[in-house]
Amino acid sequence: MGFFNFQTFYIFLILVYNIIMNKLEKIFSNQEDLIVFLSVAFVLIVLGFFLKELLIKFKILKDKKEGQKIVSQAISKANKTRDDLKKEIEALKKQKERLEEKEDLLISKEKNIQKDLENIENNKEFYQRKKEEVQNQLAQISGITKADALKKVFQNLEKEHNQDLYIQLKKLQTVKKEILDKKAQEIVINAIEKYSKNIDNNLVQSSVKLENPECKGKIIGKEGRNIKAFERQTGVQLLIDQLPDEIIISSFDPIRREVAKKALTNLLKGDVIQPAKIEEEINKAKIDVLETIKKKGRETAEELEIFDLPEEILDLLGRLYYRTSYGQNVLKHSIEMAVMAEMIAKEVGANSYVAKVGALLHDIGKAVDFETKGTHVQIGMDLLKKYEVNEEIIKAMQSHHGEYPNANLEAYIVNAVDSISAARPGARSDNADMYLQKLEGLERITKQFSGVTDAYALSAGREIRVFVKPDEIDDFKASKMAREIALKIEEELKYPGEIKIALIREKRVVEFAR
Repeated sequence: MGFFNFQTFYIFLILVYNIIMNKLEKIFSNQEDLIVFLSVAFVLIVLGFFLKELLIKFKILKDKKEGQKIVSQAISKANKTRDDLKKEIEALKKQKERLEEKEDLLISKEKNIQKDLENIENNKEFYQRKKEEVQNQLAQISGITKADALKKVFQNLEKEHNQDLYIQLKKLQTVKKEILDKKAQEIVINAIEKYSKNIDNNLVQSSVKLENPECKGKIIGKEGRNIKAFERQTGVQLLIDQLPDEIIISSFDPIRREVAKKALTNLLKGDVIQPAKIEEEINKAKIDVLETIKKKGRETAEELEIFDLPEEILDLLGRLYYRTSYGQNVLKHSIEMAVMAEMIAKEVGANSYVAKVGALLHDIGKAVDFETKGTHVQIGMDLLKKYEVNEEIIKAMQSHHGEYPNANLEAYIVNAVDSISAARPGARSDNADMYLQKLEGLERITKQFSGVTDAYALSAGREIRVFVKPDEIDDFKASKMAREIALKIEEELKYPGEIKIALIREKRVVEFAR
């Protein structure tokens, strides 16, 4: 099979040769040209063969040199690495030997220390026994125990140096007190200097200026109808004849005075004054005052940068704008306290926000103490708890009249600034406050009786007007109630002179003609 393949290949070569020669004979018609061509081709093939061999040998030689160079470098690098490893191994062996030596040394030292500790413990026990023996001997010789001896030594020392210790202690107390007093004075003076506003002593009267004195007749009305309707609906007393060009509005309740003043001012601008118009203007004035109360509460909170108080508390705060205590405007007093409390709290390291809000809300109960039983402190605490004000703020405000102990550092600050604000020259008037308490007491006592709709203290507390329900109270019951009210006032209040009780039964019937 192999022979057959060789013959086939040989025949194939002869056929290829014949084909090539036939083609060349066609190209070269002259035989000599053909021979020359073949000779040249043969020479070129031979030269190409030898050139190829030469290039192959050259490349092999070059590759061999590069290979030898690479091998030489690898051997050199390997030798270097081997030497480095040998050096490291030697260094590690030496380090190991040193560590072993140190370990042996440490073990030896540890053994020595252990022996020393055992000796110390033995010596300790020995000396303890000796100490006890000596103490027992001393106790037997002296006849007293160790505790008695120590007590006697301290008594002698105290006796010898008692005077020196007392003098030194008093000196420290004096110096410390002087330093603290000076610091306290600096803080308080600084707070007062930074916050100073005019004092408002508007107590129980307001006035309305008249452009034309003849307007007084319109205000009084026919048979006093207009002035009676005005006083009945506002709960104030109008003093017409005290000044020629003014009407004095008298009431201990500043909100009533403000409503009356606004209503009267608007009535004087019109041409006609009659009971229906009076009622309309009073209702408008009440709405206007209510809006002012809301506005003042929010303005106060913004001024002091307090933004988390409930709306109900802000409304109560606004009511203090019309409230006075000892002749001092309660809202201004509270704002003044809040500013000073914040300054002092920052100086002494207390919570300035709790101190500020506690001072601002300390008299919040006075906004409704006309309507609710109890002290204004207790009323204020109940209100703040009801509207979920921070417990620390309640603790800060609850003790400013000594009803509760100071529960935190901020409470001391609130008490201090309350005293500072009240003690400012002209800030308060004790007589005025007693007068206001008398008027408040009159109304409070009267409103306790069943069937009473309204009660107004007038004429500087010399008269109390009581309005009753005509359907429940007849003439006989009215007389009896007036006497009971008089007896109750005599029992609970102290006052000079006498108080007039005017009980009024008024039934209105309204009908419309169409």
